Amino acid sequence: MATTLDVSRAELALVVMYLNKAEARDKLCRAIQYGSKFLSGGQPGTAQNVDKSTSLARKVFRLFKFVNDLHGLISPVPKGTPLPLVLLGKSKNALLSTFLFLDQIVWLGRSGIYKNKERAELLGRISLFCWMGSSVCTTLVEIGEIGRLSSSMKKIEKGLKNGGNKYQDEEYRAKLKKSNERSLALIKAAMDIVVAAGLLQLAPKKITPRVTGAFGFVTSAISCYQLLPTRPKIKTP
Repeated sequence: MATTLDVSRAELALVVMYLNKAEARDKLCRAIQYGSKFLSGGQPGTAQNVDKSTSLARKVFRLFKFVNDLHGLISPVPKGTPLPLVLLGKSKNALLSTFLFLDQIVWLGRSGIYKNKERAELLGRISLFCWMGSSVCTTLVEIGEIGRLSSSMKKIEKGLKNGGNKYQDEEYRAKLKKSNERSLALIKAAMDIVVAAGLLQLAPKKITPRVTGAFGFVTSAISCYQLLPTRPKIKTP
């Protein structure tokens, strides 16, 4: 039987494992960034300074990260995936990879290495449009995949003998878990469209810095949750 010390040690090991992920640290910094944006409301002060400095620091975490989506772009898709979902998925990879690549030039400009500030700002705006486009593609992909999972789950329900409990069926539970995960990803992607629109100031009267900060903080929290490691089962006294 595990002692309290064993449980604490296991919990601490999970925290260490989580913080060792560059992606997790990036999302934690993102939560700080958008939380500060929400608090500042676009007004000068300490919160806005934290927002700007954290935004610049996060770009270092994303150096060469565009390779991940470039790899996803050329990787084969699972068999049976409908062509529209394949095209949307590949478009998402292409747009996100472009965003991350251009974001590096923005970092070079804000760091003073790249001297053409006007060009850097233009590329930064283009990169945000790419990110918004990738979020739109992700939203549509998740809607399509949730629909496919829903159809599969209905088929499993119909196939149960003698009206058996669907929640006792292992395949049904697995698909339900995937559906819940995709639903959360759908919410995150849809909210990120609003965040991108706020950063681009496409509707400044409706999507204010405070609204952008609130939506960004929520999507950051979702990302942090999605990156949580699986807890091992520990027998306690």
